[in-house]
Amino acid sequence: MYKGSRVGVVVPAYNEEQHIASVINNIPDFVDRIYVVDDGSTDNTYRVASDSASRNGNLSVIKHEVNKGVGAAIVTGYKRCLEEDVDIAVVMAGDDQMSAAELPVLLSPLLEGKADYSKGNRMLNRKYLRGMTHWRRFGNWLLQWLTRIAAGNRNLMDPQNGYTAISRETLKQMDIDAVYPWYGYCNDILVKLSVAGARIYEVAMPARYQGEISKIRYSKYIPKVSMLLLRDFLWRLKITYFGRNKSC
Repeated sequence: MYKGSRVGVVVPAYNEEQHIASVINNIPDFVDRIYVVDDGSTDNTYRVASDSASRNGNLSVIKHEVNKGVGAAIVTGYKRCLEEDVDIAVVMAGDDQMSAAELPVLLSPLLEGKADYSKGNRMLNRKYLRGMTHWRRFGNWLLQWLTRIAAGNRNLMDPQNGYTAISRETLKQMDIDAVYPWYGYCNDILVKLSVAGARIYEVAMPARYQGEISKIRYSKYIPKVSMLLLRDFLWRLKITYFGRNKSC
């Protein structure tokens, strides 16, 4: 428990046998529940995570028999957070790109009543972009503006940053089964939360790379997410002008 709130960490993992133990071991002791969701890995991710679970009573390992997508893995974890009365649900990737040391900073806006959803932002400080290729920076910049347009929220930055925390109340209001299941889920959630009027708070944190090879192919990823954001934009217009339910 952290400052009176039960904290759960969702760790989506796909073929992360090299990193998953480090991710688990570095999660602070104040975290009440850890949910590793093995999204149909073909390596030893499930076995390595299960070995950690045998030594950690707060850790559950959930297995998708087939790869459903990172967004779907997060939804699985979110559902367990709701079932087990977690007050704040955090997403921390299984590739060890998200420093557990930043977790208190991510939680603070929710605990202080400033936000319903907080997320990392690598764009607030130029030095935080070290290690990010120019192509990756351009892709993030482009998707930042497309996400702003789709969401009708000009304050959004670094929408591809998946290090997030959400309050139980906000999570209960979300139609989590409607979350986009693949890469792009983070943009989709930001649009839905913006339309619902949720308070989104961005926390400055550096990019962190551990020598892994990215599973994202930006030449395919950017067009695919752009089409997702076009659909989200049209959905937002329907909600705005036809007065449909604004729940996220």
